[in-house]
Amino acid sequence: MIHPIDYRYGTAEMKHVWSQKNRLNKLLQVEAALARAEADMGLIPADSAEIISESISSVKAERVDEIEAEIHHDMMAVVTAISEQCRDDAGKWVHFGATSNDILDTATALQIKDAIDLMEDKLKTFLGVLLDKAEAHKNTVCCGRTHGQIGVPTTYGLRFAIWASEISRHLDRLHQLTPRATVGQMTGAVGTQAAFGKAGILIQKLTMQHLGIGAVDVSNQIIQRDRHAEFVMWMANTVTTLDKIGIEIRTLQRSEIAEIEESFGKKQVGSSTMPHKRNPIKSEQICGLARIVRAMVEPELLNNTLWDERDLTNSSSERVVFPEACVLTDHILKLGINVIEHLRFYPENIRRNLELLRGLNMGEAVMIELAKRGVGRQEAHELVRTAAMKAHDTGQHFKTVLLETPDIARYLTATDIENLVNPDKYIGTAVEQVEVLVAKLREAYSL
Repeated sequence: MIHPIDYRYGTAEMKHVWSQKNRLNKLLQVEAALARAEADMGLIPADSAEIISESISSVKAERVDEIEAEIHHDMMAVVTAISEQCRDDAGKWVHFGATSNDILDTATALQIKDAIDLMEDKLKTFLGVLLDKAEAHKNTVCCGRTHGQIGVPTTYGLRFAIWASEISRHLDRLHQLTPRATVGQMTGAVGTQAAFGKAGILIQKLTMQHLGIGAVDVSNQIIQRDRHAEFVMWMANTVTTLDKIGIEIRTLQRSEIAEIEESFGKKQVGSSTMPHKRNPIKSEQICGLARIVRAMVEPELLNNTLWDERDLTNSSSERVVFPEACVLTDHILKLGINVIEHLRFYPENIRRNLELLRGLNMGEAVMIELAKRGVGRQEAHELVRTAAMKAHDTGQHFKTVLLETPDIARYLTATDIENLVNPDKYIGTAVEQVEVLVAKLREAYSL
């Protein structure tokens, strides 16, 4: 074993989709569907199509490998292996009129369809977990941060709702791209369907109906790779959202902040030399593997820029891109579900950080109230800014400086200021936004 996917990353079900055994099964399914479609159109004998369909279950991967080692052509090895299992000369009709990529690309469409089903299920689960957290923490007031600095308050519920909304868009995109990415073709050597004669268009349509996928409108020797590039870019976009979530969790788990924490097992070890360590290793793995998935975008875009009716430069690249991107994306989604589902919160640290600036993070609330009471917005901004800088430099609590500033105390009483520097009273519609989004997405996705 050389690749970490073999022993470290990935789910068994996604690895199966891209396994050599399943790849062969998909190729065999396509050959059988083609034979049935050709029989439907009277292009080959119906009994031969039936024999071909029955024979594919007898084809062994070992025999395909033996033939390929001799002839150095993967698709012809499959065709020969099928033909060997056919009785009554039915083998002579295997692959009739087709070119290799009619079978190869259509089989890939079947694999992509299965991969999408697995990832869609996990993405919906992840969305549900985010909505649960949004609902549970809609009233958990915390520091909002911009530029890495504490700003006005927000809520953890709103954070989770923002992530959930983004995941819902990835689900929408997946639904939109699936019909484009899961299509097959039976177009022949350069796309003209000449070997099928005038029956070509119907043979293609019937073949894909047998397989349960769509068909290209037009093509050359291969299905155009803009379709596959869109799928790979979707995976890159999706894992980038999880990367963003992972970065936030890692930030908020910093010792100095310590508001939330990944789950940590009783016997889990954080460091070989620092026994106290509780590292966010799952979020770090999400962020690290997301880089690999994003790196697959350029190769797949370039796989669309082939010579004339096609060359072979896409083939070797895609043997790496499709399985790796799918296995790692699926793995990242599984990790994300685990991290969010078992996330630990530390309310005392959340509150400590809210009060860390001794009221300075409530400057906007004071400014807005001053403006409402007749001070011009710009003048109010300067008054509050000056008071904030003084509080920062002297270490005094912000409300003390505000009360000592005549141009502010003229408009605001001590009680007013006490209320204005209370972070729990300055979260706007955060709770309502969460409630509306949660209801909308639960209904839309039956969660």
